[in-house]
Amino acid sequence: MTDLYTIPVPTNDGQQATLEDYKGKVALIVNTASKCGFTPQYKGLEELYRKYKERGLVILGFPCNQFGQQEPGSDSEIQEFCTLNYGVSFPVYGKLEVNGSNAHPLFSHLKQAAPGILGTEGIKWNFTKFLVNRDGEVVNRYAPKDKPQDLEADIEKLL
Repeated sequence: MTDLYTIPVPTNDGQQATLEDYKGKVALIVNTASKCGFTPQYKGLEELYRKYKERGLVILGFPCNQFGQQEPGSDSEIQEFCTLNYGVSFPVYGKLEVNGSNAHPLFSHLKQAAPGILGTEGIKWNFTKFLVNRDGEVVNRYAPKDKPQDLEADIEKLL
């Protein structure tokens, strides 16, 4: 079984890191985009993060340009956009792919652990969310249309 915390991920400054720092926390991992109809969810994600971070929640954003080319910016432009427009203070990593032959191993792991409707693994659009418990187990997958505040009860159970 893949250990979620040892998978190398791109940082927003062109480096590589792991999610080791988040071991023991509840994590909400989201593929994001700046020019999407769901982009305003950044606000709801930030609200969740501020409300629950002291209790052990971390939200991790992973920008992706695979859906309608809705994340065309560079990693630094994405950071600036998130901060200026939504006051995002949770970690937003470097851009990656979530589907196809170049799908990042993190998202391959998440999709396998929590398949979508009818067992499909592919991510359908931006702002698909994966909830991970304190042991690093993926416990749920949410569709892009699921608003961050709608996940609150599930997050509370894990905290």
